[in-house]
Amino acid sequence: MAMLQEFKDFAMKGNVVDLAVGVIIGAAFGKIVDSLVADIIMPPIGMLLGGLDFANYYVPLNGQAASLSLVEAKKLGAVLAYGNFFTILLNFIILAFVIFQMVRLVAKLRRDEAPASAPAEPAPPAEDIVLLREIRDSLRK
Repeated sequence: MAMLQEFKDFAMKGNVVDLAVGVIIGAAFGKIVDSLVADIIMPPIGMLLGGLDFANYYVPLNGQAASLSLVEAKKLGAVLAYGNFFTILLNFIILAFVIFQMVRLVAKLRRDEAPASAPAEPAPPAEDIVLLREIRDSLRK
């Protein structure tokens, strides 16, 4: 029973809940970036490189015809699907850049929120230190 209570305390901490929210939002954002790359960015690139869907670019490794779609070519054997790889790589670069910008913005906001307070006064010396200083000063006189 104690372990269940420890787990509940752990799961209800703010960091765990924040992490869960971040993962859910990140997954949704990942789908948006996937759509952006697959539906907006890659079609013009594919058109410039021959008019095919860029994700269907591959090098056949089992003697498949190069005119087949990627799915059909994979059914016939191994292929080197470099177009799909570049699409996923572009997804990663966009996600990494957006996350970098978000972290940079949060860091800037935290710097701006930190109050520019004057340095705190040092704590007064302990009583025994004060007495020792008084004795020292008396002996000097």
